[in-house]
Amino acid sequence: MGILNVTPNSFSDGGLYLQTQAAVTHAQELAAAGADLIDIGGESTHPGAERVNADEQIHRIIPVLEQLRGKLQTAISVDTTLATVAAAALDAGAHIINDISAGREDPKMLALAAARGRPIVLMHMQGDPATMQQAPAYRDVVGEVKEFLLQRLAAAQAAGIAFNRILLDPGIGFGKTTQHNLVLLRGLGELARLGRPLLVGTSRKRFIGLLAGHDDAQSRLWGTAASVAWCVMNGAAIVRVHDVQAMLCVTRVAWAIANQSETTPS
Repeated sequence: MGILNVTPNSFSDGGLYLQTQAAVTHAQELAAAGADLIDIGGESTHPGAERVNADEQIHRIIPVLEQLRGKLQTAISVDTTLATVAAAALDAGAHIINDISAGREDPKMLALAAARGRPIVLMHMQGDPATMQQAPAYRDVVGEVKEFLLQRLAAAQAAGIAFNRILLDPGIGFGKTTQHNLVLLRGLGELARLGRPLLVGTSRKRFIGLLAGHDDAQSRLWGTAASVAWCVMNGAAIVRVHDVQAMLCVTRVAWAIANQSETTPS
């Protein structure tokens, strides 16, 4: 999954693709680099970010979707917590809803996904983007994230969303310290056993910078590569990344190692 932030303030690439043509061009570049899915969002959700209303999100992303319609074979997801934004995006050509609130912020979101028959990503987050990194705390981060995802999975099914249209995201960096992120990554296998595809996003995140000694998000390529390889080898079905071409190489090699058997022909 390639990331396309149509925002002025995303932590890694804020402002680069705020203009429609720049965003369209980058989407085409992501697809050409090998992205199977492009995630378009009009609201930054980095720690401390201010919320963006539905009208502004729609203003940012719909022109991009409209210009991409018919130009890409790549599937597109819309990264939003608001049902009105998701509905407008689906009307404009998006295929999947990616909701970091797991359908909790807008009670209409799950009903929308059910009515449209669209896949939805449900993510774990402790708190909200404005406050989530102030004092995140868990007794058992893997167990609590697992229980949350099970609850949201049940809520989505109760709303009428088919089981096979639900994806789960442990929410790396969303209301979690570096230690929480590391423990959660080590526990991905347990989350993968929930029976739904796991989407994991570690790309250029702050904990990678802290571990590798890189303050600049743009310098976190190799740390991201290490985390992406781990995710692929421990149950992630989708990895959400900025650097598609480089991470495609990482995922192919990691997947081949993880799935190699003695009977596989050379």
